[in-house]
Amino acid sequence: MNNIWSENVQGINTLYLSRKLRFDDMFFEQYEKLFGIDKNADIKILEIGCGPGALSEALRRWYKDAQITAIDRDSNFISFAKENISGIDFREGDAVKLPFGDCSFDITISNTVQEHIEPTAFWGEQLRVLKPGGVCLCLSARKGLQCNAPCLETTEAEKEFWESIPKSENEREKYGVCQYPMSEAELPASMEKNGFYDVTTGYAIIDLTPDAPKYSPQMAEMMIEAMRQCALEAVESVHSYYAEKAISAINAKYDERLNLYRKGVKQWDTSVSVTMVIRGVKR
Repeated sequence: MNNIWSENVQGINTLYLSRKLRFDDMFFEQYEKLFGIDKNADIKILEIGCGPGALSEALRRWYKDAQITAIDRDSNFISFAKENISGIDFREGDAVKLPFGDCSFDITISNTVQEHIEPTAFWGEQLRVLKPGGVCLCLSARKGLQCNAPCLETTEAEKEFWESIPKSENEREKYGVCQYPMSEAELPASMEKNGFYDVTTGYAIIDLTPDAPKYSPQMAEMMIEAMRQCALEAVESVHSYYAEKAISAINAKYDERLNLYRKGVKQWDTSVSVTMVIRGVKR
């Protein structure tokens, strides 16, 4: 079993809840234009590095006639996806050694995966498994905006916790995180260099502001809970005497944020993500 990512880099709830929000149906119009996929086509889609499955789950809703396969190296992610999401073939698999034959898929798609994999292997394997005329979609997170509510500022208990953690080896190097970052110009150039043509780029802007009237109470509270889970998993992944106090402080401040929302006391805290979509075609 390979659980390195889910246990040391990003937990299941952190990834699943945040991506579930960013791939909500209300944002589909943006993605639809950038993906350029026929909604009614009988096609085979492969998601590479699917994590707990939130993007695949959205693709299943958006492209109802598609057959969707999703792979990830992390066993915990695949187990969670299989238990909670239906209609998708989830498998353990490596992006640089895809367990599929040549020309097997019409579409390959990945979300925040490219930066962790050597470019020749990343693009090359997708080129191999795509059919002629098949489309490669690479989603890459770009710099967004983050503004916290006053009640969500870092507490003294959290500061004490993080100060108690000994400085260790570089986690990025240890787990191979973001070893191959590329700029907005380098990404499409890399796709072209590695065999794709008709390369295009575009951006999806996802605004998550709980107090904005356009969001239902259910979705607004999902945003707050997603932030809570991200903060909790960051602490729970580290063993420290101070962890219990930090967890208690995190829960208290997010309970307060929920109470303020329910009382109609607006904070206007926001998270705005920018997702670059690079699209290329196999000859």
